[in-house]
Amino acid sequence: MRVLVTGATGVIGHPLVGALRARGHEVSALVRQGSRARAPEADQVVVADALDREAVLSAVSDARPEVVVHQMTALRSMYDDPPGAFAQTGRLRTEGTAHLVEAARAAGARRLVAQSIAFAAAPASVPVVDEDVPLYVDAPDPGWASTVQAVAELERLVLGSGPDLAGVVLRYGSLYGPRTAYARNGGTAQAVLAGRFPLPGDGAGIMSFLHVEDAVAATVAAIESDATGVFHVTDDDPAPAAQWLPHYARTLAGPSPRTIPAELAPRMLGWYMTHQLTAAHGASNDRARTTLGWKPQRPSWRDGLGGE
Repeated sequence: MRVLVTGATGVIGHPLVGALRARGHEVSALVRQGSRARAPEADQVVVADALDREAVLSAVSDARPEVVVHQMTALRSMYDDPPGAFAQTGRLRTEGTAHLVEAARAAGARRLVAQSIAFAAAPASVPVVDEDVPLYVDAPDPGWASTVQAVAELERLVLGSGPDLAGVVLRYGSLYGPRTAYARNGGTAQAVLAGRFPLPGDGAGIMSFLHVEDAVAATVAAIESDATGVFHVTDDDPAPAAQWLPHYARTLAGPSPRTIPAELAPRMLGWYMTHQLTAAHGASNDRARTTLGWKPQRPSWRDGLGGE
């Protein structure tokens, strides 16, 4: 198939291009002008700023894709400018997605596969949720509420893209592996090594992790499948922070995370991280296994988190 990968210099986008070409697909990589030098080896490289509607229409038209893959974020700048990274990513998930849907339709694409997140569920009565649990669009923290609202808009645009453009949303778990925050040289690892990543309260918040290689494999499966809808793409081992954070620190050969009262955590870590460590839900991957025929080759974070 002819496949266009947007966000092709990203953590998932870059290896995805190679994986698709290895399977015989003709792959175009869409990148911004400033990222042109980092573009992966592809059959074609097209350049556009996702927030420039006319540029996106032109670039997608040039690529003539049958399948469009949306991997666009601005999270590369997360540790230099977190507010800016979240704001720009929000625009890419709303304005950028709208431009991409319009361009995919105009170019005659038949399928759109988009990146979402598996850790934005609203409070629920079970520790591990499926895809039917609503997103936390009314979170009490304005920053996180805005982020989740942008995610919800991305999903709405992709799934409502019409009968001629089948939409698939992949909600990835918390990514680990090369070039992620959890890599040994990543921002989260550096915070743990410096003793700046404490464990609030009993650390009951549950995380569902996903290795980058499994994210790539799931995306290939979604591209080659006829299935539509929303899928959690996570490993098989949702775990509370009280388990994964000490394990991660030991693997990094860092200090044991100190425990702090949960009520102090928002001042030290911010609302979002406190929520993730104390109250978040894990995500079940049953639907992706059954419908996409995918399963993680790294079924547990215990075998790799902090080791790369």
